[in-house]
Amino acid sequence: MSEITAVPLRPIAKGSLVKLWLGIAVALLVAAGLAYVGTRGVVDKSPAGFMAANARDEGVVTTKSGLQYKILEAGKGDSPTTDDVALINYTGMLIDGKVFDQNERAPLEVAGVVPGFSEGLQLMQRGGKYRLWIPPQLGYGSDVPAGGPIPKDSILVFDVELLDYISRAQLMQMQQMQQMQQQAPAPAGQ
Repeated sequence: MSEITAVPLRPIAKGSLVKLWLGIAVALLVAAGLAYVGTRGVVDKSPAGFMAANARDEGVVTTKSGLQYKILEAGKGDSPTTDDVALINYTGMLIDGKVFDQNERAPLEVAGVVPGFSEGLQLMQRGGKYRLWIPPQLGYGSDVPAGGPIPKDSILVFDVELLDYISRAQLMQMQQMQQMQQQAPAPAGQ
């Protein structure tokens, strides 16, 4: 038969149990606070997460379609329509700031660009400068060539300045007049 040796336990001093529970509660509160501070800077890098966070920035407006824009400098007058050709300066970037395209004095058909860019142009007035955030469904989505400068399902960021615009019909008329002038025979004696 084996013997059991008993180890006497000392009684807990009065108030020690309360101090123990208070210590545990303080440790839990500190741990929760550190966990909160540690995750506060974490940003959801998915397109939907980025757009949701960006929408909270001051001055950013989100349209029904999901396009986001910020007016950097207001323009004046009317806005172009899908029947117009816009003359713009622009820089196209990814959300990490990497530039994939830029151009000055570029004539672009408002209806001939990705839907988000077209929508953004139609919000602007002559002389205006906007920043556009175009979600994948209004940009290129998955329809980008492999290995190109724009990864699939990327948010596109454009800084755009609308210099001027004219209707497509006016542009065609101007081009026809220019062609006729070039084809006209030189006056006699020259």
